[in-house]
Amino acid sequence: MATDASPSRLRELALGCGFTCAGELRTDTIRIRPEVRDTCATGKCNSYGKSWSCPPACGSLEECEQRIRRYGGGLILQTSGTLEDSLDYEGMTQISADHAKHLRAFQEALLSLYSVSEADAPLPYLLLGAGACKSCEQCSYPDSPCRFPERMLVSMEAMGMVVSDVCQANNLPYYYGPNTLTYVGCVLICNR
Repeated sequence: MATDASPSRLRELALGCGFTCAGELRTDTIRIRPEVRDTCATGKCNSYGKSWSCPPACGSLEECEQRIRRYGGGLILQTSGTLEDSLDYEGMTQISADHAKHLRAFQEALLSLYSVSEADAPLPYLLLGAGACKSCEQCSYPDSPCRFPERMLVSMEAMGMVVSDVCQANNLPYYYGPNTLTYVGCVLICNR
């Protein structure tokens, strides 16, 4: 396990990776909602059934909830930015790319911080992102197993979470005002 995986150390790591906010997350505030998964099934983001990190491959809602409940707490990770106006697609794309970069940097920091003694042992944390995993240029789903399961990022939504509700339940803003955009991820940490 980690030498120093205290909440303050994890927050310091997260902010050092570029997130604009890293707030406390209590897993008992997370509610799994079937309507979120139903939205995934409509194909709105064009990833349903096309990635190991997306439904149905990421598990049933019951399995997702069981995974979440293994953890005692964690951090909500936000990347916020300012847009020129509500149609600033370039700005939206840049904030999304920044958030993905911050998640990958934090993932590398977590992999360095934690050590797992057995190759097949589960990681003592669960890092969740926004949108489908982009670890590989082309996902191996469904023909072959995930190439890098320790680097796969499942989205909060794929797990059945309403992101704004998770933020609100943990006293963290989700909306930062006109012409702003915030992407959200989280990390859940095992109980000690």
